[in-house]
Amino acid sequence: MDLKQIRTRIGSVRGVAIGVIAATVLVTMSTLVVQARSPEAVAPALASAPMSISGLPVQGQEVLGLIRQGGPFRYEKDGTVFGNRERLLPGQKRGYYREYTVPTPGLSHRGARRIVCGGFKPRWPDACYYTEDHYNSFRLVVQ
Repeated sequence: MDLKQIRTRIGSVRGVAIGVIAATVLVTMSTLVVQARSPEAVAPALASAPMSISGLPVQGQEVLGLIRQGGPFRYEKDGTVFGNRERLLPGQKRGYYREYTVPTPGLSHRGARRIVCGGFKPRWPDACYYTEDHYNSFRLVVQ
């Protein structure tokens, strides 16, 4: 093999390596862009129609009453800060949202139903949201 053939092979190997690196970077960046949540991607989770208090399960109506009374609550976790890590509720400072369990008849554990209320006065929340699927979707509860 002469020097010209060696240079040609090195050039083609270098070209393939650069192509592989470029493809890897492109795939990685595309994945990051797709996984990032924009505010527009978050909005549909609250797009379902608001619900009235009377539309809540009876247990949810009872929990709302307990929230306004300041308790007592059945579960230790009730009234603790809800972090909104799913980013499905409107963005607020940490500590704004608090979660409360809505008991499900027949279950011996907390189940999936919750009411999450926002505001810095827990007994008089600015807004409350109901989820029956453990934070996968929320509905605004209106008076």
